[in-house]
Amino acid sequence: MVNTKKLYKSWNETFDCPEFDEDMICDELEYIHEKGGHVLEFHTSGFFPERWFDLVVLLRTDNSLLYDRLKARSYSEKKITENIECEILEVTADECKESYKEEVIMELQSDKPEQVEANLSKVIEWVKQWVAQKKERGEL
Repeated sequence: MVNTKKLYKSWNETFDCPEFDEDMICDELEYIHEKGGHVLEFHTSGFFPERWFDLVVLLRTDNSLLYDRLKARSYSEKKITENIECEILEVTADECKESYKEEVIMELQSDKPEQVEANLSKVIEWVKQWVAQKKERGEL
């Protein structure tokens, strides 16, 4: 979305990626989140309004696996190092925990295919419970 809708004002040559504009992204997504019932996947979260989310899924992985995944995506060594350092220092995790209430954060380990499947099942179960609660309250 950032690339296709050009929600950035500059390009980071070092990491070969756009430097997204937080306001442009929030403006683009505001109408979607007014209705609710959507999933948003993003690698940073602190700038999104807390009111947008009933659930925030924080995926974690072992750094040695992260290296291999990013290498397979043809990321530059600098970009791989930056991502791994962020995971070691828990930058994304800290941002998530500082930005959202603990009760809406679901932290999941995502190292192996079977964990990915189990994580998907956990999220699906959460959504089912969310829908049931909304229906009980007459909100759906």
